[in-house]
Amino acid sequence: MVPAPRAGSGPAAAAPDAAAPPKLSVVIPVRNEAPNIAPLVAEIEAALAAVPHEIVYVDDGSTDATPEALREARAAGAPLRAIRHRDSCGQSAAIVTGVKAARGTWIATLDGDGQNDPADIPRLLARAEAEHAAGRRTLVAGHRVNRKDSGVKRYTSRIANAVRSRLLRDATPDTGCGLKVFPRDLFLELPHFDHMHRYLPALTLRQGGTVVSEPVNHRPRVRGTSNYGTLDRLLVGLFDLVGVAWLQRRGRRPAIERDEGP
Repeated sequence: MVPAPRAGSGPAAAAPDAAAPPKLSVVIPVRNEAPNIAPLVAEIEAALAAVPHEIVYVDDGSTDATPEALREARAAGAPLRAIRHRDSCGQSAAIVTGVKAARGTWIATLDGDGQNDPADIPRLLARAEAEHAAGRRTLVAGHRVNRKDSGVKRYTSRIANAVRSRLLRDATPDTGCGLKVFPRDLFLELPHFDHMHRYLPALTLRQGGTVVSEPVNHRPRVRGTSNYGTLDRLLVGLFDLVGVAWLQRRGRRPAIERDEGP
């Protein structure tokens, strides 16, 4: 299971109008990303100017000036809510915390390092809404066609994607992309465990949803350093892969033929 985070504080500030939930909640897990807060918030605000939204940052036990940077962004007028884990519990735990606290019908997740481009969010949201209109609950996953990562990251990612795709058959070329859009209620139905964010497509399919991929922009990191290591992803992922495959084989969804009621 996802480790239960010990919250250092609850949401630092409520959304401006608690009576009117936003359409979209942008959930961003961060750890020691102080220099990236203000630039990323500004990009999100520009990209979503026409979409009622909130930004939910989950500070996963940062030891730098991330809390101060979040307070400054909120003071500057961004529709931002901040939740802090007293200790680092990992990226999946931070995403779970953020989605549970989110008020939007739709969730967009972004990495906090600035490599995902917020300008892609409206297009992914439009695709998710079109899928919903067609009667499907769909996770729209970003596909970093032209990745701007180090050679080591790209190489390990290719191996992991090939093994995962063969074993889980999740129909997703790039599960590691942090940019995804999905219905909040769908995510809350999924099993939550450490590192589960890397297997959202497979878990969505297991829950009876659908998965589609959209090409997205990917940018080099220009500030700070990675806080979730490549070796950690590779080693832990082998055990997680086996666990998710087990979950797939143990999951059965009943076919409902009729609905009886008053």
